[in-house]
Amino acid sequence: MGFLKEFKEFAVKGNVVDLAVAVIIGGAFGKIVASFVKDIVMPPIGMLLGGMEFTDLAIVL
Repeated sequence: MGFLKEFKEFAVKGNVVDLAVAVIIGGAFGKIVASFVKDIVMPPIGMLLGGMEFTDLAIVL
Protein backbone atom coordinates (compact mmCIF):
# COMPACT_ATOMS: atom_id res chain seq x y z
CA MET A 1 0.00 0.00 0.00
CA GLY A 2 2.97 2.34 0.52
CA PHE A 3 3.72 2.36 -3.19
CA LEU A 4 0.19 3.43 -4.12
CA LYS A 5 0.22 6.17 -1.49
CA GLU A 6 3.56 7.50 -2.74
CA PHE A 7 2.41 7.40 -6.35
CA LYS A 8 -0.76 9.29 -5.48
CA GLU A 9 1.26 11.99 -3.72
CA PHE A 10 3.58 12.22 -6.72
CA ALA A 11 0.67 12.54 -9.16
CA VAL A 12 -1.07 15.18 -7.08
CA LYS A 13 2.04 17.38 -7.04
CA GLY A 14 1.60 17.99 -10.75
CA ASN A 15 4.79 16.26 -11.86
CA VAL A 16 2.85 13.81 -14.02
CA VAL A 17 1.10 16.65 -15.83
CA ASP A 18 4.43 18.44 -16.38
CA LEU A 19 5.93 15.26 -17.78
CA ALA A 20 2.98 14.73 -20.14
CA VAL A 21 3.22 18.31 -21.43
CA ALA A 22 6.96 17.92 -21.96
CA VAL A 23 6.47 14.73 -23.97
CA ILE A 24 3.86 16.37 -26.20
CA ILE A 25 5.99 19.48 -26.79
CA GLY A 26 9.05 17.31 -27.46
CA GLY A 27 7.18 15.27 -30.05
CA ALA A 28 5.90 18.36 -31.81
CA PHE A 29 9.36 19.97 -31.79
CA GLY A 30 10.87 16.81 -33.24
CA LYS A 31 8.42 16.87 -36.14
CA ILE A 32 9.12 20.55 -36.79
CA VAL A 33 12.87 19.96 -36.92
CA ALA A 34 12.49 16.90 -39.17
CA SER A 35 10.29 18.86 -41.57
CA PHE A 36 12.71 21.81 -41.59
CA VAL A 37 15.66 19.58 -42.45
CA LYS A 38 13.75 17.61 -45.09
CA ASP A 39 12.14 20.56 -46.87
CA ILE A 40 14.58 23.46 -46.39
CA VAL A 41 18.08 22.21 -45.58
CA MET A 42 18.48 19.09 -47.75
CA PRO A 43 17.33 20.40 -51.20
CA PRO A 44 20.12 23.02 -51.47
CA ILE A 45 22.69 20.49 -50.28
CA GLY A 46 21.45 18.04 -52.92
CA MET A 47 21.73 20.70 -55.61
CA LEU A 48 25.29 21.52 -54.54
CA LEU A 49 26.20 17.85 -54.82
CA GLY A 50 24.96 17.58 -58.39
CA GLY A 51 21.29 16.77 -57.93
CA MET A 52 21.81 13.96 -55.45
CA GLU A 53 18.57 12.44 -54.14
CA PHE A 54 18.85 11.73 -50.41
CA THR A 55 15.63 9.74 -50.17
CA ASP A 56 17.29 6.84 -52.00
CA LEU A 57 20.22 6.62 -49.60
CA ALA A 58 20.15 3.79 -47.08
CA ILE A 59 22.58 1.66 -45.13
CA VAL A 60 21.79 -2.03 -45.29
CA LEU A 61 22.64 -3.77 -42.05
